[in-house]
Amino acid sequence: MRLYPMTNRKGFTLIELVIIIVVLGILAAVAIPKYQDITGEAREAACRGTLGSLRSGITIFYANSAVTSGATATWPTLAELETYGTVMAQSIPANPYQASANAPDSIVTGVTKGTIVGARGGWAYLAATGEIWPNTNSAGENSW
Repeated sequence: MRLYPMTNRKGFTLIELVIIIVVLGILAAVAIPKYQDITGEAREAACRGTLGSLRSGITIFYANSAVTSGATATWPTLAELETYGTVMAQSIPANPYQASANAPDSIVTGVTKGTIVGARGGWAYLAATGEIWPNTNSAGENSW
């Protein structure tokens, strides 16, 4: 005669709980590396998007100057690029790779694409060619 009939048992045994914990541990070990660099990927996406909008605004300014002047197209100057509403309809977005103490929403005069200019300024701009790039040395962004 049994003291506890099998039909009235409720709950999990210790072995079942250990198996569940092991399975959850394996799932966590597989999932964590996939999401570990998600902030880096978000920062890169934000920088690429901002860089695309800056380049688009500069190109549109160049095209408009060609249409309005007849034959001579000019790239915007650094002052025109920084002036709200001249090249960009909104203020210059911040470079997500640049620290907030280093003025990430400002533009400095660039020399060569990929070369960092000083310690301040989120973007480097070369007015002679219309090139703009991130003014930071984080991996990869100066080759975009």
